[in-house]
Amino acid sequence: MSLEVKQPPETKARTPIYQTESKIRLRTRMLLEKWARWVITSGGLAVIASIVAILVYIAIEIWPLFQPAEVKLVKSMSVRNVVGDGFDNPADNAIALGLDDNQEIGFTVFENGFVQFFSVLEGTPRERFSIEGLQNEKITSVWQSLDGKDLILGTSRGQTFEVAIDYNSEFFEGERSYQPEISVNAGMTVDPTGKALEKLTFAGDSDESMAIAAITEDRRVLVFLQEKEESFLGEAEIVSAQYEIPPKWSGQPQSIAIDASIKNLYIGTNDGKIYHWNVSIEDKPEFVSVARVSKGDEVGVTALDFLIGSRTLMVGESDGGVSSWFLVRDSTAVTGWRLTRIRDMEPNPAAVTMFAPSARGKGFISGDKEGNLLLQYSTSNRKLAEFGSDKASAIEFVNFAPKANGALTLNSEGHLSHWKIDNPHPESSFKAFFGKVWYEGYPKPEYVWQSTGGSDDFEPKLSLVPLIFGSLKGTLYALIIAIPLAILGAIFTSQFMHPSWRNYVKPTVEIMAALPSVILGFLAGLWLAPIIEDIVPAVLLMSMFIPVLILVCSIIWRQIPQRFRNRFRMGAESLLLVPIIVLGIWVCLELNASLEQWLFGGDFQVWLFDSSKLPYDQRNALVVGIAMGFAVIPIIYTISEDALSNVPKALVSGSLALGATRWQTAIRVVFPTAAAGIFSAIMIGFGRAVGETMIVLMATGNTPIMDWNIFNGFRTLSANIAVEIPEAPVGGTLYRVLFLSAFLLFVITFLVNTLAELVRQRLRERYQKL
Repeated sequence: MSLEVKQPPETKARTPIYQTESKIRLRTRMLLEKWARWVITSGGLAVIASIVAILVYIAIEIWPLFQPAEVKLVKSMSVRNVVGDGFDNPADNAIALGLDDNQEIGFTVFENGFVQFFSVLEGTPRERFSIEGLQNEKITSVWQSLDGKDLILGTSRGQTFEVAIDYNSEFFEGERSYQPEISVNAGMTVDPTGKALEKLTFAGDSDESMAIAAITEDRRVLVFLQEKEESFLGEAEIVSAQYEIPPKWSGQPQSIAIDASIKNLYIGTNDGKIYHWNVSIEDKPEFVSVARVSKGDEVGVTALDFLIGSRTLMVGESDGGVSSWFLVRDSTAVTGWRLTRIRDMEPNPAAVTMFAPSARGKGFISGDKEGNLLLQYSTSNRKLAEFGSDKASAIEFVNFAPKANGALTLNSEGHLSHWKIDNPHPESSFKAFFGKVWYEGYPKPEYVWQSTGGSDDFEPKLSLVPLIFGSLKGTLYALIIAIPLAILGAIFTSQFMHPSWRNYVKPTVEIMAALPSVILGFLAGLWLAPIIEDIVPAVLLMSMFIPVLILVCSIIWRQIPQRFRNRFRMGAESLLLVPIIVLGIWVCLELNASLEQWLFGGDFQVWLFDSSKLPYDQRNALVVGIAMGFAVIPIIYTISEDALSNVPKALVSGSLALGATRWQTAIRVVFPTAAAGIFSAIMIGFGRAVGETMIVLMATGNTPIMDWNIFNGFRTLSANIAVEIPEAPVGGTLYRVLFLSAFLLFVITFLVNTLAELVRQRLRERYQKL
């Protein structure tokens, strides 16, 4: 009988509970690591994308600064189309023209004394007016104001008439309507002999002081001056004088201009010279100087005209040359000023026939005999556009729209052309931002920042060089104060101070970095600056006396028996210096008055200016250096201390074991090993200082000057942005230049940090084998 043994049913082995929990923790950890990796990667990419987006936005704002102007021909029409009946040959009779502010209504002045208004948009005639009092005279010359609404007309019999244009625009039910009219003042006799006035210029106000200068058909130059004088009793009297300029020129007069002061008369001749005369109602004309425009006598001066402000004189030549001139101080000149060639502009392809200055800036249009038109800007020496409707017909007249956004031109064939001009940033150019520019009233080319003025004739000065200089100056003085204190403090804290003291000192210094810069700037500008102003000799003495005092005390401390010194914790001896430093500061303050009297004649600021011609400003680079150094010290100190503390203890112990002192170990072993980290700390401090805004805004005076004098102020890129951006029109030139300033700040910090990283890597490779 056999026994069957039943096998127990197979059961699956159970996984121990601790293994299940371990797997769950492992999976959870892996999920968390993946999630953390994704978050960190996404965050890093987001930061990079944000920086790129910022740069793209800044580039979009800067790009229009360097774009040329856009000029578009809107309508071309014949003079015959804009006049009605009554003209035998209107093409030959047109002598002047103008545009209203909205470029909807224009007018043309004809030789026979008619003023014809017409629709610019449709090219159809409108109202027509006649100039009363001509008496069969013809209009032979014209002067027109910048806005085109005031004209002085010269006639074939030596008379002048003043004509004022009024468009009388009105809005009714959302539509603009015009009712143009003219007003004519009685003519004045400029040439008693009755010769035709071929060229004419005007300056002043016909109701007050004014001057009319003209070139007659027989090449004489005549000047008519008028001045309104008030007696002691308030009675007004008109006084006038009339002169003929003595013909001292070698060639023949071809062009003429007089400035707004009604004193400086300029005559251009066909042999390439400009004669400068001083005219006055009290005295006879006085010859001042002659300036040669061209190299040879075969090139003549064909056009003269002033830009807005009546200081820059534009000169056109028969070979197409265009140049700008203005008066510069010269002690050898008769009047103390000499007409000087400032810059050569882009030349026209043919002889220049006339200039049309802009009423909104230092821009102008020059026309020539071949129908070419050049739009340029004097200050930036920039050619903005070249255009022209008929290359074979000479430009007879150009009117720049009052808003500088259009032009109306007339050529010798009697064709009128209406142009739309999009020229938002004529002042900008690479040279205007980074090169020396010769501005009106300055003795020589200079770097100047002065973005705004009180009138349209102000010449914007947009050089960024003084701002870059100011940023570097403020950073330099801040680092001069911050680097020694921060690095020496870090060396002492990490290598000499007891760890228990270090635990209090380092966090205390780091708390300094939390102080808002606006508070530091406020205290520096309103509290510290006035104090330093009164104790400059004491401050100078402190910079020398306190370090020497500390050094002497250190030597004395070394002479004290070791038994006594061992009673103090390592590094605690620095506390003993506190009362000694306070005593040294007190001694310097007590000696302030004596030093100022003994060394500086009783007044440091007067002595400084008399001895070195350096002014003293209350808010200066010294104050900024102290305040900004206070803000930069915690950054440099913390990073440097970490770098020094992380030097392997084996290196320190080995150096001490070989007999080196702590100071020798710190300087020759620890410091070189931590040099890469210390250099990074300095560069981070540099970036902190160069981008600082509120301290330099409140404690420097914000004067954009280029002077290393520690006792005057400066203006930085960051502070300039903070000051100017609230007043800058969005999309305007100043607005975009401020974005360019921000871009420069980014470039400076990027280059410095890149250079710092390269140097850090070299230092690391050099000392990593120690």
